[in-house]
Amino acid sequence: QVQLRESGGGLVQPGGSLRLSCAVSGSMFRIYDMAWYRQAPGKERELLATVTSAESTNYADSVKGRFTISRDNYKNTVYLQMNSLKPEDTAVYYCNFFPARNYWGKGTLVTISS
Repeated sequence: QVQLRESGGGLVQPGGSLRLSCAVSGSMFRIYDMAWYRQAPGKERELLATVTSAESTNYADSVKGRFTISRDNYKNTVYLQMNSLKPEDTAVYYCNFFPARNYWGKGTLVTISS
């Protein structure tokens, strides 16, 4: 089973930035579409951004213009650069394939608070 390991979360003030990373095990990473998701307390998991194997990207309206997804196929890693963070961005952030597979990493907690 592929392992998904997210990192980079933390406590940031509103308006700040964070860069999340997700290391993906397995040798076929480069052929898969990947995505970042998040789950805020008491809410459903939300799809935020996708990056295809051809590095085409797409974003949810809630993060468009503020977040940037990217990938490094040599490092088997997906990134999420998050700028202009808002308190409503507070959530546990996960990466997964797109569409998501039925297993998830532990995620990384992002807290936006002054």
